[in-house]
Amino acid sequence: MLKIKEAIVVEGRYDKNTLSQLVDTLILTTEGFQVFRRADRAELLRRVAARRGLIVLTDSDGAGFLIRNHLKGILPPEQVKHCYIPDVYGKERRKRAPGKEGKLGVEGMSPEVLENALRRCGATILGEEPRSVPGDITPADLYRAGLSGREDSARRRRAYLHAQSLPEHLSARSLVQVLNSLMTREEFLHSVQQMPDGEEKGE
Repeated sequence: MLKIKEAIVVEGRYDKNTLSQLVDTLILTTEGFQVFRRADRAELLRRVAARRGLIVLTDSDGAGFLIRNHLKGILPPEQVKHCYIPDVYGKERRKRAPGKEGKLGVEGMSPEVLENALRRCGATILGEEPRSVPGDITPADLYRAGLSGREDSARRRRAYLHAQSLPEHLSARSLVQVLNSLMTREEFLHSVQQMPDGEEKGE
């Protein structure tokens, strides 16, 4: 079991149950969209973030990104790490039918996928050396790579996100922040060169 310094916030109790089998830390829930209306829930998240840091781990569908973006607006960015699960299509066992977008949520992820996602976002795992990644990827790098600002950028960005096991709902702006928590600029340039449909446009 991973002992993590930061608390983690997920959407609901089924997500919490799945995650609690993998990590030893405080796990809070937004109670779905209740976090939009409940000031006490938002205040609790602010207090926890200030005290020990907070990892936001929502589903990769549109609803999950609405909740994530709301949390971005109410929490100090320096106290928050954003953890993303990949787009995996399927249905959780307890449900009769897949969700609206057909994607598995946090509760449907395997322990291996969740652990990888937590490590990639920079979770502080107690007893292990902290992972430090220089954040020097810029919006200009995305433009030169053809991932933003070009006629074909949306398609290329979707392909890149899929290759990196990142959710399709990430905007170009958010992608810069996410990449800076995952890799160095050199690693980013190399990852773009590995895309099968084109080459990086230069440094």
